[in-house]
Amino acid sequence: MAAAARFLLLSRGVLFGSRLGLSAVQKPLWQKSSCVQPGPARCYSSNDKVTVNFINRDGETLVAEGKLGESLLRVVIEKNIDIDGFGACEGTLACSTCHLIFEDHIFELLDPVTDEEMDMLDLAYGLTETSRLGCQICLKKSMNGMTVKVPEAVADVRQAVDVGKSS
Repeated sequence: MAAAARFLLLSRGVLFGSRLGLSAVQKPLWQKSSCVQPGPARCYSSNDKVTVNFINRDGETLVAEGKLGESLLRVVIEKNIDIDGFGACEGTLACSTCHLIFEDHIFELLDPVTDEEMDMLDLAYGLTETSRLGCQICLKKSMNGMTVKVPEAVADVRQAVDVGKSS
């Protein structure tokens, strides 16, 4: 395989393993959480869990437990929470499919929004004053028991139509 093609595959996080002559299989991008940083400041015990209530598009409440420092996107994927179209770009800030709406008191606890996240939020359907992208929100103890709402529609470039209540 040409070096340029190999670089392109690696830079996009594509996983093909040794069939393409790659020496090591990369982790999917969603496993490379931007939230969990190595080092003593971010060492948590396995007992450090946060419970999150997701209100899905159909009004159903889905409950998941995540580790401190994990992103909400990672929690949804690892716990196999059934939210249509959630996390299409795998946390690379290239879509707005992990758009979530937070309660006011939780929204105030979140880290500041970056310019890159704001650019993607501008593309989100149902944007509110307390909207954020789940791939950018890291779990903290103060978030335990929080409720987040999944908007009724999502902008997903993989599909020709919006995914909403009717799908």
